[in-house]
Amino acid sequence: MPAESFPMLGVGAPVAVALAAVAAAWLWAELVRRVLRPYAVERAFARQGVRGPPYRLVGGGNETKAMLAATSGDTLDRSSHDFIPRVMPHYRAWTSLYGKVCLTWGGTTPMLCVGSYDMVKRILSDRSGLYRKPDPGPAILALLGMGLVFTDGEDWKRHRRVVHPAFAMDKLKTMASTMAACAAEVIGRWESLAAAAAAGGQVTVEVGEQFGELTADVIAHTAFGSSYRQGKEVFLAQRELQGLAFAFFSSRRFPGSNWAPTESNLRRWRLERKVRDTLLGIIHERLAAAAGGGGGYGGDLLGLMLEANAAGGDGKAAVMSMDEIVDECKTFFFAGHDTTSHLLTWAMFLLGTHPDWQRRLREEVLRECGGGAITGDALSKLKLTTMVLYETLRLYGAVTLMARRAAADVELCGVRVPRGTMLMIPVAMLHRDEDAWGADAGEFNPLRFKDGVGRAAAHPMALLAFSAGPRSCIGQDFAMMEAKAALALILRRFEFEVAPEYVHAPADFLTLQPMHGLPIVLKLLDP
Repeated sequence: MPAESFPMLGVGAPVAVALAAVAAAWLWAELVRRVLRPYAVERAFARQGVRGPPYRLVGGGNETKAMLAATSGDTLDRSSHDFIPRVMPHYRAWTSLYGKVCLTWGGTTPMLCVGSYDMVKRILSDRSGLYRKPDPGPAILALLGMGLVFTDGEDWKRHRRVVHPAFAMDKLKTMASTMAACAAEVIGRWESLAAAAAAGGQVTVEVGEQFGELTADVIAHTAFGSSYRQGKEVFLAQRELQGLAFAFFSSRRFPGSNWAPTESNLRRWRLERKVRDTLLGIIHERLAAAAGGGGGYGGDLLGLMLEANAAGGDGKAAVMSMDEIVDECKTFFFAGHDTTSHLLTWAMFLLGTHPDWQRRLREEVLRECGGGAITGDALSKLKLTTMVLYETLRLYGAVTLMARRAAADVELCGVRVPRGTMLMIPVAMLHRDEDAWGADAGEFNPLRFKDGVGRAAAHPMALLAFSAGPRSCIGQDFAMMEAKAALALILRRFEFEVAPEYVHAPADFLTLQPMHGLPIVLKLLDP
């Protein structure tokens, strides 16, 4: 039959061949990505003595989910600080079987558990860009923004140059009175409750949530000054965004689920717009006031950052866009209230279960601060309080796991690591490493910090609560000062203990916190 009888045959055949070629190329790429490369990587690590649970083409994460589900109902004795079997059972199992450095898998991505402090030091001290922050995804970016926490390379240097002046110690000391005033409001409410109680000046308070409100007040006042009411709106939106982010990571996901118009995504997008619009409104008010000669940008964290940005630093033009300023506001607002509230919560737990240390800290506060105003200079003299806070961060730091991504093929302390490998730093496990911290690594012993953080363990970078190296947390002095101010005021007015109904079940909801809250029995001291 002549070809003219099938006029599409001449066109259809090349299209079919092209489609077949595309399909073959896609299938080959998927074969490489899902089969050939993972097994090659697994064999390459095994030849170096690095092993782990085997790569599985299907159902690779089921074992982890099963272990987490099996321990989700476990509780701890109050004297135990080893929450690893409850919060990170898979890492405990893997390191027990395969060693501190072992290979795991996140889908087709190799994930190297880095339980060696020498490796951690190399990763966190790197300035060449070999170990980069992984893509956090839209749920986390909605909460934290693309600020200092997630930027890399020249962007990170640019952001750091603008943000750093706001966290200089001389600036922070001027904020101590604001921190104390916010804490005094909360403690004043506790005093009223205790005074009105029938139990002789004794009352039970769930402190975790109240510390969240306290630290949000502090960051709203110190970051946004006269605009603190709008700052509190940001706090409420971010608190909901945190819940959405945790729910997103805990649920089953499918390709494109980040962008599907689901109910939770629509809510996240609305909250993200609200946070951005609120922060932009505050920023534009400051810019207008400065342009009109209304007294500059302000002496709070936002004002100091805007001033540094306008000056450009090092004689350069303005360094960051308004959207980048917004992202930095998101970062220090969330980090400034969430992590500090949990630091205070866990410090109250430890002092409530160690009355001897509570007494020693009260004596120190009364000696150094007296009954008068709390100042930055007085807080800097609270040595024992500082030790207790560092030990709290070691045992109950907000972040249990840090991640970096190998940006190129690299040799890490003798182990060849291929590009794209995720480097998982199990912070909570390293903080309990007896080789670094000694035989009492699992115990509460603030005196290990008597000679400073750098000499508390066998490795000078052993405390990773604020990360370490050039990317260490820029707000760590702010957090420590705020926590000391709040504790000083509490210790002056109350004795306290953990309530009998407390259930010790630390849980990782993006940050480590008591799963069922922390009820504390407060007993009002004589004035």
